[in-house]
Parts: sequence; C-alpha cells; structure tokens
Amino acid sequence: MARVSKELGELDIKRLENPGKDYNVTFAVGGVSGLLLQITPNGGRTWLLRVRVGERRREIGLGGYPDVTLAQARDRGREARDQIRRGIDPVEQRKAAKAALIASQRRGLTFASAMESYLGGKLDGLSNPKHRAQWRSTLTTYALPELGQMLVAEIQVQDVLRVLTPIWTDKTETASRVRGRIESVLSWATVAGHRAGDNPARWAGNLKELLPAAGKVAKSDNQPALTIEDAPRWFAELRTREGNGARALEFAALVASRSGEVRGALWSEIDLGRGLWVIPAARMKMDREHRVALSDAAVALLQAQPRAEGVDLVFPAQRGGELSDMTLSATMRRMHQAEVDAGRPGYIDRVSKRPAVPHGLRSTFRD
Repeated sequence: MARVSKELGELDIKRLENPGKDYNVTFAVGGVSGLLLQITPNGGRTWLLRVRVGERRREIGLGGYPDVTLAQARDRGREARDQIRRGIDPVEQRKAAKAALIASQRRGLTFASAMESYLGGKLDGLSNPKHRAQWRSTLTTYALPELGQMLVAEIQVQDVLRVLTPIWTDKTETASRVRGRIESVLSWATVAGHRAGDNPARWAGNLKELLPAAGKVAKSDNQPALTIEDAPRWFAELRTREGNGARALEFAALVASRSGEVRGALWSEIDLGRGLWVIPAARMKMDREHRVALSDAAVALLQAQPRAEGVDLVFPAQRGGELSDMTLSATMRRMHQAEVDAGRPGYIDRVSKRPAVPHGLRSTFRD
C-alpha cells in the first residue's frame, strides 16, 4: 500500500520547485495515497497517481497544475482508486473511451461536413451566382449554429425545429427555404450511407404537424401594394419622372416582373418586333426560362429607351452596371412623400396601411 504522506496546502504546492535536476522530480502531496506533483526541469507541473492495478504498477496522469487544482487532483485520485477497487483499470478505460470516440468520429459525419460535400456537387449545377450564394449563406447563417457539429445520424425533428422556430413567423419565406435545404443535405447523407430512417426536415407528415403552413403565415406579411383606385394616378405621375430608375419601375408595372429581373434585363433578351422578352432560367427565381409578352405600352417604352454603345443592360445605372434595388424603392418613396406633402394620403396598402413598394406591383397587377 502506498505510504500516506503529510497533506500539503495550496501555498506549499506553489513553493515546490525542481531542485535543479535535469530530470523530472516528484513530491508526495498527501490526502490521497500515491498522489504526486511532478515538476520538470523547466518548471512544468503535472499531477500523477502512483498506484498498483492488479499486478501492474501504474502512474496515472490527472492533469496539469494550476488548471487542475490541488483539491481537484485529490478528487480525481480518489475516483481512480475507487475504480481500481471495483476492478476497473482507469488507464485501459481511458484508452478504450478514446478509441471509441475516434472510431465514432471516423464513422460519423457532421452536418457541416455533409453540407460542404453536398454543396460541392449542388452548386456546380446552379448557373445563377446569386442562387449559389443564397444556398450557402442561408445554411451557414441559420442551420450551422444549431446543427453544424452534430452528426447527421443523430439529427432529429427537435433539432431541425430549433433552427426553424425562431424565424418561421418573421422570416417565413427564408425559413421555408432553409427547411428544404436542410432536407436536401440530410437526403444526400442518407443516400451516402451516413444516416438511416426518415428525414427529420421533411414537411409532409412531419414538420407540417408542428409548424403552421408557410402560406398562411406569409399572408400576414405581404408586400405593401398599390390599390386599384390609386394605380392610374400613380402610373401617370411615374411617367412624368425622369431617370432609369423611374423607367425601370414603369416597365416593372407593365410586365409584372420582379425587380431583379427588370434591373437585369438585357437588350439581347428582347425581341421588339415580336413583342417578346425571354428571361433565361439563370435569372429566374424558379430556375426556368420565362417568356413575357410585351404590351404595346411596354414596347413603346423600350423603343424610347436610349441605348448606349456596348451596353446590353436596358436600364443601366448612371455610373454603369445594374441598378440597385434601392433605386426603384427610392423612386416609390419619393412619389409617396410628394403626395403626403401635397396633403393627400399617399400610396398606401389597403390592408397593412404601409406605403406601397415595388414588389407590391405584382399584387396590384393580379388584382
């Protein structure tokens, strides 16, 4: 049995030093049989428990000082001795636990790694740079903080809900896309052999029972739109304004297209003779080619639009390149403010009572 030494205190421990030896020296600190403080020639300090396990003599490392305090070292020493009394070799148990962890990590795949592997193939198939950026950014922003370090084999419905619940009401469209993208990553992981069973991000018969339908939630957050009654007056006022921002907004109202599609419109996409605008799939939200029949008013607008040599954009910014989304929004804000300054209510959405925005023109067009 190891000799029981005098119990040293924290101050005694701090005063201990290697007496100039070129090898490690040990000091018994008492409190637990065999508990030692080892000090290297460079002053490094670690705790050791010198003990017999079966027929073998062991020196079990208990951590470094001061990260592991004297009191903690004694607790660890008592725990190790208790294990030995129960027939457990602490060293072998530690090796087995480490080996099991390594094996589990090699077998398993984290969501972050699965996402990178999936996106490596997925993004190559997306021709639109904006869509490629959105796939990565939404998963990085919303999914990785909760799921990134989890093994895909262990992700459950409750884990996916932790990602979606905080944004499902306020950012419904984004949340819906995040859900679909998580489902795609986990589907890839299943096919690749890293998980089994149902996909916890699946909507039908799964999350559908736990979250309100995206369509119902989103209805409360529609983009503010012009009323039918205000549309003629607004459009007449718009036509009096100058600049490519106003012309792009006018064109958007005539063709009921999204702001991004209009701002990126190219002359090479437009056939004025046939009155047709063909938007390639790469610029469409749904990744499908879209053909827009141009009314006489839309054709007349385009015919009057100046074309700069070597510039394919229909509505280029003043300093070159594509107009920003804020340019169209600012035009609508100024028109609304002009109405308010004239003592009129302005261009207000009938339901939300908020000033109309460019994206709301699509709703007005449908009405």
